Amino acid sequence: MDARIYKPAKTAMQSGRGKTREWVLEFTNGGSRSVDPLMGWTSIDDTTGQVRLHFDTREQAIAYAKREELTFTVEEPRETKRLVKSYSENFAFDRKQPWTH
Repeated sequence: MDARIYKPAKTAMQSGRGKTREWVLEFTNGGSRSVDPLMGWTSIDDTTGQVRLHFDTREQAIAYAKREELTFTVEEPRETKRLVKSYSENFAFDRKQPWTH
């Protein structure tokens, strides 16, 4: 089975860093999908695509994948650059855009 190990990024709806500290292992290959002829619902043979395992560290996730003999890829997290600004910068003389209301 193929697995992907990554550290989730924060969503656009969050202002904090909640749910981004753990490493996640999720299975990437899904089973074959089929459509129910009566209701039109989509079903799948293999439900491992719905499984997400959470680990405290990257090494724990890699050790689990090796112990279970999974083929895996590790995606390194990209750190965001924060622009630290203060409220007083809104009124600075060397401001690039004029401050008007």
